[in-house]
Amino acid sequence: MKTTYKKSNKKMQTSAAAMLNLLILFSASEKTAAQNNPGIVGIDHVGINVPDLNKAVTFFSDVLGFTPVTQLGPIPLDAEWKKLNHINPATGAVTIKLINAGNGASIEVFEYAENKGSLNQPNTDDIGASHIAFYVNDITAAVHYLKSKNVKLLGEPFTMPSGDTAGESWVYFETPWGSKMELVSYPNGKGYEKNKPATILWSPKEKVEKQAGKSISNQISESEIKSLVDSHLTIWNEKDDQKREDLMKKVYDVDVEMVDSHFVANGYKEINGFIDGLQKKSKDSKFSRIKKIDVNHNTARLYWQHGSAEKPDAVTGMDLFVFENGKVVKLYVFVDTKK
Repeated sequence: MKTTYKKSNKKMQTSAAAMLNLLILFSASEKTAAQNNPGIVGIDHVGINVPDLNKAVTFFSDVLGFTPVTQLGPIPLDAEWKKLNHINPATGAVTIKLINAGNGASIEVFEYAENKGSLNQPNTDDIGASHIAFYVNDITAAVHYLKSKNVKLLGEPFTMPSGDTAGESWVYFETPWGSKMELVSYPNGKGYEKNKPATILWSPKEKVEKQAGKSISNQISESEIKSLVDSHLTIWNEKDDQKREDLMKKVYDVDVEMVDSHFVANGYKEINGFIDGLQKKSKDSKFSRIKKIDVNHNTARLYWQHGSAEKPDAVTGMDLFVFENGKVVKLYVFVDTKK
């Protein structure tokens, strides 16, 4: 499904060959991205210093619902490391614990023994001051809960009335050691989304919505997969941009990734934009299935053709799908080459 189709006589004969090419394509895509930028794909963790590691982890666990995962240390720090990282020469070893609350980045909690650095929390307007925001489904209920735990709230929740963050409610609170944290919620989205921006911010809200009811299963039936694959063809033949995106939400995961030999498209808007461009260049062409859909557990392959009524097989190829939680999370596109 590309706008440029190179000619050759090679075709993919087996699923093993297809999978091998898939791995080569994926590796090549990652390598290409890394050549043009650092290759950052997301925030892994946020680090914070605390005066007492055990008390801090207890607060994160018992009050905020985090789970401790890994621990390092105590690790002695040599003089050169302290100098390089602006650590007081008299400060002792560091102990680090990584904690996690489900979706999004983890928090790396640091405690320095015999800490000789400043023990005062930075003021909000000090350079280096920061906060961590946690998404909640119901901010009113969350605030009520924090108050029941005697957590200090810095005001009451405020809902943004207009602008890019219209519909977002937020409130700050303090940890027992004085660090500022935030609760945030936007169950109906944010104002900027209504303008159909090129980029939509990632949000744990999307993951929470998919997990509502906790009834998700990684395994779906063969008939369900085949139905979704047929709907995939409907998406690629739909002429109306909005109808196409509405269909995508029923078939593709919000974080769906489409890997082609020349590019990678992520999410509804990027894939929708590519389809729109393809249809404008081939107004009288359509996609159709040329073989039965093959299903193997949570993967499937679809052999297709694309062309006009006079020449329906002008271009042929195969799409390989990976399903999770009832939707397509990966789509690998293979276009046959002809002489």
